[in-house]
Amino acid sequence: MTPVDVDEYAKRRIPGLNPSAADLEAADSEILAKRITLHWLRDGTLSIEAGPHIGVVNLDCASIRVVPKLVGSELGVLQMLDYAAGIDSLHDIGRLQELGTGLNLRDLVCLLLNRECGRLLRHGLRLDYLRHEEALPVVRGRLMVDRQVIRRFGLLDRLECRYDERSGDIDDNRLCAAALQLAARTAQAHHIRDEARRLATDFAIQCTTAGFDARAATERLTYHRANEHYRHAHRWARMLVGGTAFSDLYTASGTATPAFMINMNVLFEDFVTRLLHEALAGTNVRVRPQESLPRAIRTSSGHRYTPITPDIQLIRGHGPAAWRCSIDAKYKLYADKRIGTADLFQNFAYAHVLSSSADATPPTAYILYTSGRDRPHETITLHRQDGPTAHISAIAVNIPSCINSIAVGEPPALLAELRRLILNGTDFKNC
Repeated sequence: MTPVDVDEYAKRRIPGLNPSAADLEAADSEILAKRITLHWLRDGTLSIEAGPHIGVVNLDCASIRVVPKLVGSELGVLQMLDYAAGIDSLHDIGRLQELGTGLNLRDLVCLLLNRECGRLLRHGLRLDYLRHEEALPVVRGRLMVDRQVIRRFGLLDRLECRYDERSGDIDDNRLCAAALQLAARTAQAHHIRDEARRLATDFAIQCTTAGFDARAATERLTYHRANEHYRHAHRWARMLVGGTAFSDLYTASGTATPAFMINMNVLFEDFVTRLLHEALAGTNVRVRPQESLPRAIRTSSGHRYTPITPDIQLIRGHGPAAWRCSIDAKYKLYADKRIGTADLFQNFAYAHVLSSSADATPPTAYILYTSGRDRPHETITLHRQDGPTAHISAIAVNIPSCINSIAVGEPPALLAELRRLILNGTDFKNC
């Protein structure tokens, strides 16, 4: 399997490959095309066009690794995930940077899973009471008289009993065990595979994964004092077996192409949402993500035409008179180019839709975009003949700087700037 690295939003051609029938079919997969574009040329050259999805796609002849450019590294992507989810599970980040050198995104997740599961084993796996119902030679727990009469009337050699027994064969442990078994089979780094295999063997002493449905278990899980310490391990386990990032992308013939890819558009939106929550903590401004506005666009008869959904809304007050503005999270390189016309039009529309007739000043919308460096915010104004009608404030989110601050336990400097701009308003005198 030939290793191939390509930057996000980049194109690359790899000659001299020998694709299998499954590899040729994978290039035509509509599901895979939503994450990365693959095209086989007649001479065996593979043409790759990456988008905003970061991760690994394993073909029979090549392992394609899409490398993050805006974030800086795969570990940076996981730090963003950790922060956006509000879990803060990346302990000892310096040691992780050393261990994670050269690893792809999936192997990094496997490494983190190994660390957390090893921590659980050292402290002892959780046991809980499981209910059993079976026929026993002596009474254990409670005798189920009705079932004894129906099933074994007149027989006393076996008694229908119901009893509770402490066991480690519970969802908390089974989810970890299933993820470790997958890591032991699929991690590319041999030391991570070996460690996952050893840990999976230790978990197998307490639980089984036969017939285990990871997604159903994830929906059932709730956290409390007894299992709160499992939360970090489950975070990485769900990424591997719960379908949040890893999945087998099936082609029309049923052939599976293993892929582990994270949509950076979605992750950046979640990351910005957490930044805004922290920036506006303790204020009367609420942060509300992905709320649809179904009646914003209507026909002449008053019927709904199509809904619009800003990424994030900021709301102060209640009811129709509440102050609102939109935040649009753009995982784009607007630090090096002008904001796209379509994005401008979209955000001017958001600004007007969320404004109130009681507002004394033109409405404002915000675009938060990715950047590898600090940049001053920029204001773009929509004018009509008698003056401005709406403003867009474009703010750069220096991802590496934010991640570095979070890693050492300090609030990103951007938080204070966001708080100032949103609470005090932007100075538009020179627009």
